[in-house]
Amino acid sequence: MDLTIPALAEPFLAAAGWGSAAIEPIPGDASARRYFRLRDGSKTAMLMHAPPPGEDPEPFLRAARWLDANGLRAPEIFAEDVAQGFVLLQDFGEVRMREYLDAWPQDESEVYRHAIDALLQLHRLPPGPFTHYSLSEYQREARLFVDWYCRAQGLAVDVQGWIEAWEAALGPLLSRQRPGVTVLRDYHAENIMLAGGLDKQGLLDFQDALVGHAAYDLASLLQDARRDVDPALEQAMLDYYIAQSGTDAHFAEDYARLGAQRNAKIVGIFVRLWKRDGKPRYLEYIPRVWALLERDLAHPALAPVARWFDTHIPAALRDPAGTLGGQFEA
Repeated sequence: MDLTIPALAEPFLAAAGWGSAAIEPIPGDASARRYFRLRDGSKTAMLMHAPPPGEDPEPFLRAARWLDANGLRAPEIFAEDVAQGFVLLQDFGEVRMREYLDAWPQDESEVYRHAIDALLQLHRLPPGPFTHYSLSEYQREARLFVDWYCRAQGLAVDVQGWIEAWEAALGPLLSRQRPGVTVLRDYHAENIMLAGGLDKQGLLDFQDALVGHAAYDLASLLQDARRDVDPALEQAMLDYYIAQSGTDAHFAEDYARLGAQRNAKIVGIFVRLWKRDGKPRYLEYIPRVWALLERDLAHPALAPVARWFDTHIPAALRDPAGTLGGQFEA
């Protein structure tokens, strides 16, 4: 972890009234963004550094303000300097949903139900001022699997067949994501803060928000790459969402479609984080994600993609325990 304080942080904080605060680096995420906790007496705040050209805080600011204006709990923005990549924001504390449930597993159903309630609240709103989740974007993301995972495993695969399989699998849901809902895209137990109670959940990591299908964030939450969710709980929460939202009869199959697309993308991203960014720790999550992917592929709606996997991914790699068993090529 880079412990250095960013250049120009001190004058930014001084101008924002936090010049005397102690600055504590905290672990970052998979991106190049960096975070610091500020302590000034009994007050705390968070400093995010997302410097251009590699990062841009403007999408985060736009999404945070829209969420707050519509009753969702994004961090309050105290100060900003977009040109330098600094954002001073509300501190939701250190209690993430994941660690809370590790300590208090008996509250799991209640905590997940509140997380579903937040999605229901979000999905009752008109879609936010974000770009639509297009087929080309779904394809770009899915392509990460063949570009990074397959290449690292030394697999020569039919890329055009991959594209055509996803077009067939995802095509039917495109008309069902209009006019659409706001999709946070990374809604899971490490990005939900329990800030002040189980029903007072704070949101993080929403800067990539798009307008798309209501099932996407549900799959992100219930098919969590970083935390095991019991299939019985997953089904119960899916049933709860469907009952509360009154969604159409295609929702469960679209949930499988988007779960498969997201899980294939994540496998590619985690290999990319290792190969390109020197972050091998994400590889440990791949067996869990692979197992979720296999479950999604068993749904009839994913038949075209499942056939591609049957043809191109060796049986030894189809076992979640074997997804990292082979020697990756440099």
